[in-house]
Amino acid sequence: MLLVGFTVGLSGALVPGPMLFATIETSLKKGWLAGPAVVLGHAVLELAICVLVILGVTSLVGSSAISAISVIGGAVLIIFGAMTIKGASSASEAFDTSFAITSSPVAAGFITSASNPYFWLWWLTAGSALVLKGLEIGLLAVAFFVIGHWLADLGWFCVVSASFGRGKNLMSPATYKRILNACGLFLILFGGWFVLD
Repeated sequence: MLLVGFTVGLSGALVPGPMLFATIETSLKKGWLAGPAVVLGHAVLELAICVLVILGVTSLVGSSAISAISVIGGAVLIIFGAMTIKGASSASEAFDTSFAITSSPVAAGFITSASNPYFWLWWLTAGSALVLKGLEIGLLAVAFFVIGHWLADLGWFCVVSASFGRGKNLMSPATYKRILNACGLFLILFGGWFVLD
């Protein structure tokens, strides 16, 4: 279950999503420690979901709830993307990041996970199925699955934050603004896809 959790977690972590761009944005401001902090915020939400899955709550979720998650979550991501682009256009020569959605990387990890419809759809389907499969073996198997999943997230996002945290010293303000604009545009497109879908 540890290996399954790590493999599944890595396959999800490597796919670009809102959490990746939150990690890039906060790493430019806070340095490499932003990566583990973003993962912590993400992990808090995942732990709560795993507890709910074990308690059987996901069986109560219907298609109308999934549609609402897609529309509301997509709209929030569009707003976050627009805020990032707006802030990037006014970023100063000193790489001012006071425009960030939140100054806390932990909160950024929690917010980008909670507002990502794909995150919820995955946990309501494949994620809950894997947790329940582990539960057939025992709670220890579920714990190993979750730990493996978090180790994958932590490993990947530490690499990302270390790269961008160090890279800030090597990039120009114009490059910095381009990166933030790209992050914002991605969030808008990603959120829009969920709203329209």
